[in-house]
Amino acid sequence: MNNNIVSRRHFINAVFVGIALIMTGIALVWLFLILGSLVINGVSALNADMFLKSTPPPGSTGGLLNAIVGSLMMTGVGMLIATPIGLLAGAYLSEYGRGSKLSDMIRFVNDILLSAPSIMIGLFVYTVAVAPFRHFSGWAGSIALAIIAIPILVRTTENIMRLVPDTLREAAYALGAPKWMVTIKIVQKSVYEGLLTGVLLALARVSGETAPLLFTALNNQFLSFNMSDSLSSLPVVIFQFAMSPYADWRTLAWGGAFLITVSVLFLNIASRLLIPQKGQA
Repeated sequence: MNNNIVSRRHFINAVFVGIALIMTGIALVWLFLILGSLVINGVSALNADMFLKSTPPPGSTGGLLNAIVGSLMMTGVGMLIATPIGLLAGAYLSEYGRGSKLSDMIRFVNDILLSAPSIMIGLFVYTVAVAPFRHFSGWAGSIALAIIAIPILVRTTENIMRLVPDTLREAAYALGAPKWMVTIKIVQKSVYEGLLTGVLLALARVSGETAPLLFTALNNQFLSFNMSDSLSSLPVVIFQFAMSPYADWRTLAWGGAFLITVSVLFLNIASRLLIPQKGQA
């Protein structure tokens, strides 16, 4: 009887493992088809003009210089806003707010922001930072990207700092170190690789956002360094050019999609591999 039950369980387990493997294989096939199409069309679209010229009118040669510069500017400013806020909030939750009602409320709001659709964040920033001034701007786009990055940084920072054993903190307290010094010199210093990993993951998360920028920075066909004006960005240009009837615009969209994919892939590889290796060296 027991042997029959064991055999039945092994059979059921094998069936479900087989189904899981088949479903995984089907998903991987579609993934490789999509990535293969992206690589084939994206690599063929790469040329020097893409990095030296701005987006062109239909039927003209051009590139994505203005979109690349705009994306770098808004993403950079957004991360400059989000990084200190996220790190400080995560440090508070890990070191100062354990068990407090304020910490529970912060975690609750942070979880809501983590699961909130980015288009809702774009609409919020549009209401707060675009509509009152009656024009789009790169600052508004950076604020939207910062709001998306902050909850990722908060969650990552808190989880990483909680990995530090309390005995290490107690040893520092026994030597007379104040709490702020223990947090900065002991806890954060011992997990700085993990904190940097969180920053890179947040950067990878916001670098491909389109919906928030449609409501905040909109677009600009020309190269601009003015954050108070509309700015172009790679995700928005890809979104607009991919749906156009012009072949040259669709080619640029393929090239831009390939650039973003490679950038996000590099950031994820750096956060997963390069930083841990650096910490072990």
